[in-house]
Amino acid sequence: MLLPTTYLGALLLLIGSMLCWGSWANTQKLSGKWRFELFYYDYSIGTVICAVVAAFTLGQILSQELTFSDNLLIAAKRQMAWEVAAGMVFNLANLMLVAAISVSGLSVAFPISIGLALVIGTIGSYILNPQGSAVLLFGGAFLVLLAIIVDAFAYSGYTQAKREAEIAALNPDPRVRKKKLPSTPAAARGIVLSVVSGLLMGAFYPMVEIGRQGDTGVAPYGIGLLFSGGVLFSSLFYLPFFMNFPVAGDPVEFVAYFSGKPKQHLLGIFGGIIWMAGALCNFSAASTPASVQVGPAVSYALGQGATLVSALWGLLVWREFKGANLRVKTLLVVMLVLFVTGLGMISIAPLHAK
Repeated sequence: MLLPTTYLGALLLLIGSMLCWGSWANTQKLSGKWRFELFYYDYSIGTVICAVVAAFTLGQILSQELTFSDNLLIAAKRQMAWEVAAGMVFNLANLMLVAAISVSGLSVAFPISIGLALVIGTIGSYILNPQGSAVLLFGGAFLVLLAIIVDAFAYSGYTQAKREAEIAALNPDPRVRKKKLPSTPAAARGIVLSVVSGLLMGAFYPMVEIGRQGDTGVAPYGIGLLFSGGVLFSSLFYLPFFMNFPVAGDPVEFVAYFSGKPKQHLLGIFGGIIWMAGALCNFSAASTPASVQVGPAVSYALGQGATLVSALWGLLVWREFKGANLRVKTLLVVMLVLFVTGLGMISIAPLHAK
């Protein structure tokens, strides 16, 4: 199977993982008003398609060495079960995150969920397989966490300014008391969903690492196939629940899935392919030879840099902060600096191992 053999190769894969994980959600935005529950069926299928194609192409290259199919023959069933379970846990976390966004917005959902996931996943993976300088690794993770918090303040300030502008528009006469705008969705539900999402999101990567360890562990392409199987299988149970008990909007029937446009279905499948491509890059980078291994903790932490990529998509393409004031723009610059610095520290952590 095709795997990186140098630290630079592994690092480039992690960068590719970051770009994929930070970009797949654009397919959901491009799908328009298509309900996320229906979009997610195609997304789940896309993850399986990508994993199968990668396993039987890249996973079978260099047949004189261990191939994807050879590895599955010797992998322990318990290790394989861990990978399927990791996919199921991730899938629930991802669905919770999307649900939290629909209830309380990005300013609540992403900082809580991804921040918790970063801390839990990095610490958990490092405990299972310590790699590199702990000072640089955790210091970088702390800066990334600060960047997420600053981003939340920036988004909160931006939405508050828009709300004040709307109130002023409703009451142009300063002598008139300001009327209250219609109340926004209760934040409590969104916070609870975000916390659960973060806890689950932080748990899935250590589970991937447990299934990979040992002589009977699962190799990267096998991980991708089993993981995507867990995603698709669990979607068949999770999605009907979200459709019948939606966090926002009315319940939706499965028959509505067939009313989607071909473009919307293709975007969902493409979104799953993009995410799984990033996952395979990440899993492969964590499987380099021991002498140049980046390590699962670094792999996971850099994978969380996808939040930076998502922020850049929002800022530069979707113009989510259009018309922001100077304070908000300053916070956004600080956020970007913290992210770049933190990810840089995480990237060089393996080069300064004691």
